[in-house]
Amino acid sequence: MNFKIREGEEFIKLGQLLKACNLVSNGGEAKERILSGEVKVNGEVETARGKKIKPGDTVSFADTSIDVS
Repeated sequence: MNFKIREGEEFIKLGQLLKACNLVSNGGEAKERILSGEVKVNGEVETARGKKIKPGDTVSFADTSIDVS
């Protein structure tokens, strides 16, 4: 899956990305999934939902890989 950050913005926060890609239903679920270690950023487990995701990053969650541009 590909996700393009809005023009004029440099990043999207990890929790917002999961919601924008419809992988979680709300911010609470995003927080739970991230804190439980279910999300990886560039191959490393990430537990901060406020992590800034920038173009070139790859986020993995469940069976989905998101390439951010």
